[in-house]
Amino acid sequence: MSLKVHVCAVGRMRSGPEKDLFDEYLTRFDKTGRALGLGPARLHEVEDRKGGGMSAEAALLQGAIPGGAVVCALDERGRVMSSPEFAQMLARWRDEGRGDVAFVIGGADGLAPELREGADAALSLGRMVWPHMLARVMLSEQLYRAASILAGSPYHRL
Repeated sequence: MSLKVHVCAVGRMRSGPEKDLFDEYLTRFDKTGRALGLGPARLHEVEDRKGGGMSAEAALLQGAIPGGAVVCALDERGRVMSSPEFAQMLARWRDEGRGDVAFVIGGADGLAPELREGADAALSLGRMVWPHMLARVMLSEQLYRAASILAGSPYHRL
């Protein structure tokens, strides 16, 4: 069984360096993770065109999350973990037979409390605040790094 990865995010990523990096790391993740039962990874973008705020964004994000998926909210209040800890978390979900994991990234104001509190896990990329487009890039790099760690690749060095 493979753990499919879904990055569910508010906003559209335009062409440019962030999109190029995001796509590159997801491609690397897919190639490295395939033999490990990780992936593929897909991006699901949602936009609140009516200006309904965090609650409207949360409803759109909920619609993008596959049924039964493990939900991991990216949030500054989430758990800060090392790359090997992140890799082990993914491996645990895979080994438990979970079919999907959805990493949820909010818009400029973050995630609505009801979505954040209802998540199975919350992950922080550190105590600094990052633009949400860069958060996508950082997540995609960590997904690739996690697959590399689990594969025993020299990409990750302690």
